[in-house]
Amino acid sequence: MAYRVSYRGSKGFSLGPIGFLIIANLIIYIVTSIRPELFINVFGLSRLNFPAQWWTMVTNLFIHAPFPSIGHILANMLTLYFFGSFLARLVGERNFFTVYFLGGILGNIAYLLLAHPFTVAIGASGAVFAVAGALTMLRPKSTVFIIPIPVPIPLWVAVIGGFLVLSFMPSVAWQAHLGGLVLGLIAGYLFRRRQRRSYWD
Repeated sequence: MAYRVSYRGSKGFSLGPIGFLIIANLIIYIVTSIRPELFINVFGLSRLNFPAQWWTMVTNLFIHAPFPSIGHILANMLTLYFFGSFLARLVGERNFFTVYFLGGILGNIAYLLLAHPFTVAIGASGAVFAVAGALTMLRPKSTVFIIPIPVPIPLWVAVIGGFLVLSFMPSVAWQAHLGGLVLGLIAGYLFRRRQRRSYWD
C-alpha cells in the first residue's frame, strides 16, 4: 500500500509503507513523551489489563520508551528502514505489511503467555524481528554492518545474534522478539517456496 501526495508541477512523492510506519511511530513517540504514564497505561500491553484493553494488542506496537530514552525507537526505526525496505522490494508492500503486523501480534501473544502479568510491553520490536526473520530466510547470506562491529557479517548471524544478545538485557521483552522472529522465519520460508515454485513453473 503506497501513500502518494502529488503537487502541481511535480512528479509526486510516494511516502510508502516504511515511511508511513516510521513517521507514525515518531509522531506518537513525541506525543507519548508529553504524558508517558498515561499513554503507556492506556496503550501498552499487559496481561493484567488484557482483554479489557483489547486495542493494546496493536497500539503497543506504536508506543516506545519516552524521551530522553531515544535508543529504543531509534534502533527499531533504523532496522525497520533498512530491513523493511529490502523485504518490501522482495515480496511487495502488501506482504510486507502482513509480516509486520502479524509478527507484532504473534509477538504480543507470546508476551501475554510468557511474561510476568504485572509488566507492560511497548515498542515495535516484535514486528521488526518478524521483518528481520523473513528477510533472513530469503537472503541469509546478505551481509550487513552492525555497530560497533567494524566488518560486515552475514544477515542470519546478525539477526539470530541480535536476538540472543537482547534476550539477556534487562527490561527487554524477549518474548515479543521470539514470537515476531518465529512468524518472520515461517513467512520467509513460505515466500521462498513460492518464489522457487514460480521459477520452475
